[in-house]
Amino acid sequence: MTTTPTFTEPVLELEYIEWDGARATAVSRAVITETPWVMYLDGRELLTMMCTPTRLHCLALGFLQSEGLIETLDDVWQIKVFLDEHRVYLFFPEAGIAEERRMATCPEAGGSIVVQLKRPAAALPERRVLTSGCGGGITFDTLSGDRPPLQSDKRVRASQVIALMRELNYQAGLYRQSRGVHTSALSDGEELLVLAEDVGRHNTLDKIRGEVLLSGISTKDRLLLTSGRISSEMLTKARKMEVPIVVSRTSPTATSVRLAQRWNITLIGYARAPQLRVYTGSERIVWE
Repeated sequence: MTTTPTFTEPVLELEYIEWDGARATAVSRAVITETPWVMYLDGRELLTMMCTPTRLHCLALGFLQSEGLIETLDDVWQIKVFLDEHRVYLFFPEAGIAEERRMATCPEAGGSIVVQLKRPAAALPERRVLTSGCGGGITFDTLSGDRPPLQSDKRVRASQVIALMRELNYQAGLYRQSRGVHTSALSDGEELLVLAEDVGRHNTLDKIRGEVLLSGISTKDRLLLTSGRISSEMLTKARKMEVPIVVSRTSPTATSVRLAQRWNITLIGYARAPQLRVYTGSERIVWE
């Protein structure tokens, strides 16, 4: 395994100079971490992910399911997240184990996520797409839009969308602590069901998908809310989760709007009280 320098804390206290327009002051404040993690699947190196080191087994599960390398939790034998040469987060679903353990490994293991499946995965696709997500996300998907449209009668009030985005901002603990981090959540239209934070906006969706895989929460006919830009890989992940309404505090890209039209997804941008912009699927929005 490759030697990978790693921090296992989501934020670090760093000293820097802050200029307020009149004077320079030395301060010590929290800064979000971004660390490389090498994922191995059945003994083969799969990819390196740049991410915030929280809920890494969920990130691995969500990524593997999103890329079609696993279908359900039953496909997974175990996951080991090597935090350093003495600490391992062990996820062993059949044994009911999901905890950090002290375990002698080796310095080279730190910064790696080792996934073992019950049955070997199919041959990995040769073609990888470097996405526009922060941290340089990777997908094996072609992002071509070659999927059928979603069929969903889900509707939501415009005022409730604003209320959910307000709640997303309120629950973004890492963001309030350090800034520089994205927050996303899955909602049933009334409340937030699962929330994830990461430096990579695409990582937040994979963490959510991993969390719901563990908890048995369905993603179908839900809402996805995010603080980050909706690019093509973000919308593709939403489509794979069968989410008919996607909401962002910022903008969509032109490609994501085109994909949303093709997949019958309601795409909302700039959801900031009291306004929002509906780019596609306005029939799902109830206007008061």
